[in-house]
Amino acid sequence: MTKWLSKWLRKFHRWVAVPTALAIPVAFVLKLVGNSETLEVWNKFEKIPSVLMLIMALSGAYLFLLPYIVKGQRKKKLSLSKEVKAQSPSSVEIHDNNK
Repeated sequence: MTKWLSKWLRKFHRWVAVPTALAIPVAFVLKLVGNSETLEVWNKFEKIPSVLMLIMALSGAYLFLLPYIVKGQRKKKLSLSKEVKAQSPSSVEIHDNNK
């Protein structure tokens, strides 16, 4: 599940980065230079750059933490396999039924 999620989220993060990179400077320029008509239209779409930045921050945080998450899962899996090996008999006793 983690592998599928990280692959999908990485692609999603890359695709969202392009509109975010375009929307933020456009919003900045429109607020500085735009006339009143343009600002009225932009007010309807004003939240879009903020939402895109939030999505980028959340997906980026997950992608940043992903190696640490996988490392923790790997350690947990190794400790469980070591416990199973320690509980199983290490040597096989041969019983002589001829006595």
